[in-house]
Amino acid sequence: MKLGLRLPQRLGVDLRHDVVEAARTAEAAGYASLWAFERLLFPENPAEPYAPPNVPWPEPQRQTADPLAVLTAAAVATEKVRLGTSVLIAALHTPIQLAKALATIDQISGGRMVAGLGAGWSTDEFRAAGATRADRGRFLDETLDVFDAAWGPDPVSVRTPRVVIDKASVLPKPVSKIPVMLGGGGSNLGRATGSKPVDRIAKRADGWLPFLSRTGPAGAAELRASWDRIREMASGYGRDTSRMEMILVGNVTFTDRPAGPDRSPFVGTLDQIMDDVQTAAEAGADELIVDLNLQDWFTSTRQMLETAVEIRERATVS
Repeated sequence: MKLGLRLPQRLGVDLRHDVVEAARTAEAAGYASLWAFERLLFPENPAEPYAPPNVPWPEPQRQTADPLAVLTAAAVATEKVRLGTSVLIAALHTPIQLAKALATIDQISGGRMVAGLGAGWSTDEFRAAGATRADRGRFLDETLDVFDAAWGPDPVSVRTPRVVIDKASVLPKPVSKIPVMLGGGGSNLGRATGSKPVDRIAKRADGWLPFLSRTGPAGAAELRASWDRIREMASGYGRDTSRMEMILVGNVTFTDRPAGPDRSPFVGTLDQIMDDVQTAAEAGADELIVDLNLQDWFTSTRQMLETAVEIRERATVS
């Protein structure tokens, strides 16, 4: 299993220097990929909590730097690592502009872009972009349609409820096909047979960006079963499942003392975090994204990187 690192975008980060330092350090340490996520704004009185029943939005996300700008800087500063979004919210973007931006980064990086997309959940963000929660699934499907057309041969023609392109050149093209990953829920998602998110991943995505719902062997078994189900469905659509990837997202929160047996995945001491890394590998994940952005004391990017390097070294040893 490979490891990826989420780049610093949070409140307190020196964007002028820290993004490039993090990208270079992660590549030198052996991380296989670098990732950025999307948070359009930070409402003072949000329409929904960050997580049920009443978890507040994380204060570090009060600033979340634009993911495509962050990845462009990382592309210039690195040579080999893949560059991914985990995730972009489709409904917050005009599809053709997003297709063009991703293709441009792919060209700048020499073909290292990975496009992770999600439907989103924040009413406040949807309203800011002129969308609604009811639009989110439809806009995601529409964005995938536009990607297929815009990244294909010219002249491009596509017609959707929002987008009309009639025999036009759309350049630049990606270096090669940009993998499109879809996020969507925890490790038990694939058991929701017949659900639209599961069907969309199986039918259209190059992979899945889940998070781990439980720790230990039970969590590994649950995630593996869901991934097997998604690939079984994909095979039923005539797709080559050997080319599909599962890239797990690990949002790390360190505690001073070992967390109890009912702890959430990637919450606890460093030893417990490493146990979760092993769980991800046992579940069959192709890659694990290590996210340290939410850690309160990681406003120091250098301290964050020291921890990221230690995680990478310990994962190599194990």
